[in-house]
Amino acid sequence: MMADDDKTGIEAPEIEESLFEAPPMAEQERMVEAILFATAEPVTVKEMADRMPHGCDAAEAIVYLRKRYEGRGVSVVRVADAWSIRTAPDLGFLMQKETVETRKLSRAAIETLAIIAYHQPVTRSEIEEIRGVSVSRGTVDQLLEMEWIRFGRRRMTPGRPVTFVVTQGFLDHFGLENARDLPGLKELRSAGLLESRPPLGAMPGMPDAEDEDSEAIGQSEMFEE
Repeated sequence: MMADDDKTGIEAPEIEESLFEAPPMAEQERMVEAILFATAEPVTVKEMADRMPHGCDAAEAIVYLRKRYEGRGVSVVRVADAWSIRTAPDLGFLMQKETVETRKLSRAAIETLAIIAYHQPVTRSEIEEIRGVSVSRGTVDQLLEMEWIRFGRRRMTPGRPVTFVVTQGFLDHFGLENARDLPGLKELRSAGLLESRPPLGAMPGMPDAEDEDSEAIGQSEMFEE
């Protein structure tokens, strides 16, 4: 029985006809599992299909693999348009000793990253307008080097300024499927992250509570060249 791609949201690439019979679905599932297990970065369905024998259906294999991993210590998760094997969220505390400590971002970098995440695609001048101060080249370069933001498409306005968007690496690092999963003000307050901040939209780049649910995050250009 074929998996229902419309319900899972997995877009299956066109399968080329082959003179050779495709391996059984159980074997295709093992292939997908091996690819995801051995790859540190998320892998798209097309990339998996390119590695598998002709006639294989990587999208359907993922459906079965996800179901098999339900309730296990690791799970198959979607990151943007790619897939990865990750530790189950409720067991993350077991990995705390393995976490690599990195240099903290500056206040300017955090604010710039927040503005890009919540307002993408956004230009440098728009970031500066929201922050109220200029954005140094070093701040943007740091976020680019971390591969948490990247250049988006140029605006069709005078000067054609370049825009910035968050990357798949940013989503993967924070366990998000897409930018619409970013927390709002209520979630940040409940987590105690805004206790020392001025209330209601004072943090640069954050929408007001009234607009939190109605303001859509511009993601149409998120992964477009």
